[in-house]
This record gives sequence, C-alpha cells and structure tokens, in this order.
Amino acid sequence: MCIRIASFVLAALFLCVGRPSFVKAQDSGSRWRTGRYVAADPPIVENPLLSPDDGLDILGAALDTRYRHTGGRDCSHLVHALYERAGFPYPYSNSRELYAGIGQFQAVAQPQPGDLIVWRGHVGIVVSPAKHSFFSALRSGRGVERYDSPYWSRRGRPRFFRYIKDSTILANPEPSAE
Repeated sequence: MCIRIASFVLAALFLCVGRPSFVKAQDSGSRWRTGRYVAADPPIVENPLLSPDDGLDILGAALDTRYRHTGGRDCSHLVHALYERAGFPYPYSNSRELYAGIGQFQAVAQPQPGDLIVWRGHVGIVVSPAKHSFFSALRSGRGVERYDSPYWSRRGRPRFFRYIKDSTILANPEPSAE
C-alpha cells in the first residue's frame, strides 16, 4: 500500500511540475537553451596536464640504466626519446622551439618532477624542484645537475613546461599558477 502511494505521489509531482519547454533531452549530443538550439558543450577534461605520478614515469625512463639512448646525442633528442619511452609522445622539437613553446606543453610557474626545464639552447627534465635539480645530456654525459648553480644561472632564467595529455587542448603560452 505504501509503495502504491509513493508511486502515485511521484507520478503526480512529475505531471504537475514537469520539465520546462526549453530543456530537451540530450540524446543527440545537442541541447536547447531558452528555446534556441546550440551545439553540445565540449567534454570537460579534469586535469589534462601531466600528473606527478606521470612525471615519475618520465624520470624512471631517464634514470633506467638498462636503457641506452640511441638517437641524437644532444639534449633535445634525449628528452624527446625519454618522453616517448614513458608514453608521452610529442613531435620532435629542438630546445629553441621548446623554449618558445609548442602545443603539446603548457608553461607552468611551479615545476614538478618530469616537467621540461628549458633555456635557449638547452633542455632537461626536472628531477626535484625542491633541490632545483634536472636531468639532461651534459658535456660529461647524461646526468643530474642543479639549475640554480652559477653555470646554469648565467644562461638566464629557465622556463618550465608541463606535458598536456590531451593533444586537442592548445597550450597556454603564459605560465599557469599551479
């Protein structure tokens, strides 16, 4: 008996309240707003940027002693190969192009492990923002150095870029406040 009454009340509410005439079902991926047809909103991507865990995957590829980098011997080829090895591909770009910004990366103000650190003429992968360290191809071979050392400080202020997992999103040339 209680179930019948509850069903009746729900049915009566639906009939009395109904839905506004300007709201239609989104079965075709479109919607109506105030009597006007508009295309469906694009899907919302929670966080299209590389996560800290993803950054650790890149560092794992960089520090894997079993992996012998066979591509070009410069920094930009090394970084490109390591990102691809970790599952984050992007079209090869030299350090000058990366410094200017490419569509697969977004500039960030606060780096995290796995982000790019780029000067005009050099690129590496951030290892520890707290220790200001990065991994790259150096004159002495592949290794980790501090980006706040006198040598790197003389090269100017570096830019930091985070990989965008969804390639349909264009990069923001200004650093985000992350």
